[in-house]
Amino acid sequence: MHVKTPEQSKTIMTDLVLPGETNPLNNLFGGELLARMDRAASISARRHSRRIVVTASVNHVAFNRAVPLGSVVSVEAKVSRAFKTSMEIFIDVWIEDRESGARTKANEAIYTFVAVDETGKPVEVPEITPETKLEKERYEAALRRKQLSLLLAGKIKPNDATELKALFV
Repeated sequence: MHVKTPEQSKTIMTDLVLPGETNPLNNLFGGELLARMDRAASISARRHSRRIVVTASVNHVAFNRAVPLGSVVSVEAKVSRAFKTSMEIFIDVWIEDRESGARTKANEAIYTFVAVDETGKPVEVPEITPETKLEKERYEAALRRKQLSLLLAGKIKPNDATELKALFV
């Protein structure tokens, strides 16, 4: 298995916010945005692993800005780090101004996917080498996020959370 870059998994889905996808305030339903993010992240994970992938967890979602009716919204997903069989996918959501074309970051999320074979058994995925400053920051932070998640789930002991201990020592 050869090492890949986050750019090789980059997925951009751009669409228009339609009336049937909005709440009474004429903003995109949060659940609709979650579904769009899940689809983009799934494609990104599949591009990286070239395997069937399943959503393991939604680790973080920040709805920082409403996405109004009629907006052009782009969901951009990239693998930020690959572990043995799992991949962390970082998702950025952008709104495009209708007149100027300027893009504003509206939301972000972090999903975890696992690559599986045809029977649903987890399979190994290629390693990843970040290239840009942002990719490197997200890559480094991914291990801390994973250890925190495992610690909170009781799957590792506090002494085994080496990256988290480094923050406090």
